[in-house]
Amino acid sequence: MPYEPTLQSPTPDTRHEDRTFYPTTIQQPAMLPTEIPPGVDWVTLPNGVRTLAYTQPTAPPAPVIVAAQPIPTWAKTTALLTPTIGGGIAAAGIGLSYAAPGLIAMSQALWSAVALIAAAAVGVPVLLRLGRAATGTGTGTGRGSTHITQNITASGMFGKANGTINHR
Repeated sequence: MPYEPTLQSPTPDTRHEDRTFYPTTIQQPAMLPTEIPPGVDWVTLPNGVRTLAYTQPTAPPAPVIVAAQPIPTWAKTTALLTPTIGGGIAAAGIGLSYAAPGLIAMSQALWSAVALIAAAAVGVPVLLRLGRAATGTGTGTGRGSTHITQNITASGMFGKANGTINHR
């Protein structure tokens, strides 16, 4: 006997209780998303009906092969100099740790020298004044100091200069 599709409304099927039936000429249960085979996808037909159909798989884009770039010279130079600079800084730190006591002593000696120069700048003029007062050449004694005066005259821009020097 040939198969005749039924045109009646969907009735629940006891075998597929979690599925719904779509009213078509042949009653078919809806497929679960996990039952859709690969290569089958939902498509929209020109009349607006959405249905499952076999689709052409989209080919993945071809990977872009990038040629190996040479390493720039500045990068090589920097990579080679980095350990050298680091080693130099480490050696300088070790040298400073060994030289620290001597550097502290030198800084104290320099401060002593600065104090000596400052004392000399103040003390030498005071000692010179005291020495002049003791010998009698200062302004406070009766003798006075020697004054030298000069009188120079010249006539014209390139004239010969004449002058006198007086000691008093």
